[in-house]
Amino acid sequence: MHSLNDDRGPSQAGKPVELPVVCAGQGFSLLSGVRVLDLSTSVAGPYAAMLLGDMGADIVKIERPGTGDDARAWGPPFLEGESLWYVSVNRNKRSVTLDYTKKRGREVLEALIKASDVIIVNQSAKTQAKFHVDLASCRSLRPDIIHVSITGFGLNGKRSNQACYDLIAEGYSGVMDLTGDAEGAPQKIGAPAADMLAGSDAAFAVAAALVDRAKSGKGHSVDISLVESMTRFLSCRIVPYLGTLDLPRRSGGTDSVIAVYQVFDTADSPITLGLGSDAIWQRFWNAVEAPDIGHQHNYSSNAKRRERRPEIIKLIQELLLAKPRDHWLALFSKARVPAGPIYRIDEMAADAEFQERGLLYTLDADGRQVPQVGTGFQINGQANTPRMPPPKLGVSTTEILRDIAKLNDDEIAALRSSGII
Repeated sequence: MHSLNDDRGPSQAGKPVELPVVCAGQGFSLLSGVRVLDLSTSVAGPYAAMLLGDMGADIVKIERPGTGDDARAWGPPFLEGESLWYVSVNRNKRSVTLDYTKKRGREVLEALIKASDVIIVNQSAKTQAKFHVDLASCRSLRPDIIHVSITGFGLNGKRSNQACYDLIAEGYSGVMDLTGDAEGAPQKIGAPAADMLAGSDAAFAVAAALVDRAKSGKGHSVDISLVESMTRFLSCRIVPYLGTLDLPRRSGGTDSVIAVYQVFDTADSPITLGLGSDAIWQRFWNAVEAPDIGHQHNYSSNAKRRERRPEIIKLIQELLLAKPRDHWLALFSKARVPAGPIYRIDEMAADAEFQERGLLYTLDADGRQVPQVGTGFQINGQANTPRMPPPKLGVSTTEILRDIAKLNDDEIAALRSSGII
């Protein structure tokens, strides 16, 4: 449903937002002592590694000398020369530049694999084997390693070696076909959803694998597919289709199993409204001083309300047009009726509740101020505090090669002079 009365207008540059400034600190430490070797680039793998780093793991990020992670070049937008896409998924890591396609670089990588609990890669099965970062190669160096592969289609099957991006995964999954107006074209979700979901799946699988390894002493292979992570996200649409063969179609978000669950216009800006139970249905009509409608027999269950959805939607829409958004949101909040604004990103960033719960902040570390979206949950009543900012390319190379790979200064200098680091 398009909003007809949103008078906020288009915005090319959002409103300035002053986020709380957070200094680097200890943060969550539940995975303290776990070392993760992150060989991935772009979004999904780096996001998985960042989540593990947020939980306290030591993340060693391996990057190409000179260029680094592909996402470092994604822009504009840039902030002081850094890609903001890159800094969004790479905090709590140490960066090492290493060309492991060369023999000496490969030997250094082997030393790092032996010293790591987890390795994350996002190459196809064929490429993993070519560069000796596949499961078999890694297990030959450390038998109990947890090997995480994040690819478009998984490590087996006819599509396993095909290239894939988030956009491709969204198309395969069905989510694009269900997103957009009924008469419009399919639409991509407004964020790299398949990447972020796959990254979350990978981090979850690693945490579970670490728990099992602590009991069994055995390593694990984790095979994550962008397409499958994105498709799993649609479970609540896929299973009803499989059970009934009733094919869901694009509707502009107006076809929920909940009879009233969509966007409505108000006198100024649109709101979302979800009347998901009989009790909420009645509270809504009591709040708008029309209790008789809430008790009508024809509307007494969600199934009956779905049958009469067009007339109900029309009735509610005419009512909500009489007052502005903030009037209705205050009223519905008091009545415990689920409703909310449709924020632009600048409005969301300025939301005081998000800031107070530690979800949005500016990280002040190493003389840099970097905007961040936090871990997104609290543990023991506390939001997470980042330990490190997104790393500059190769900033920890010498430290890690000396302390973990056990190279001396002359060996490190030789690697640098040959362009391997």
